[in-house]
Amino acid sequence: MLQDLENNFSVLEKKVLNLHKNYKNLNEQFTELSLEYEQMKKKYEEERKKNQELAEEQKNIKLYSALSGNQDHNRLMKNHINRLVKEVDTCILQLQNSGL
Repeated sequence: MLQDLENNFSVLEKKVLNLHKNYKNLNEQFTELSLEYEQMKKKYEEERKKNQELAEEQKNIKLYSALSGNQDHNRLMKNHINRLVKEVDTCILQLQNSGL
């Protein structure tokens, strides 16, 4: 009976040591993956900013092209002017409502 208990304890001890080893490995993997995630997140943000800048630059190029008389971008220019006029009208209305 005592021998069985010792065997059971030995088996249990091996399992605990194995679990501890697995825990340490998983903890190391988690740390590595966390660092990799932060790097990827930073890279994503940089790429997103570049993408936004390029989109804004492309929009400006089309606008400049329309201003220079390019017929392909004429509609874009008209839409942009209409948007600006609406924005100015909104500002004037707000000024009138505020009593200025």
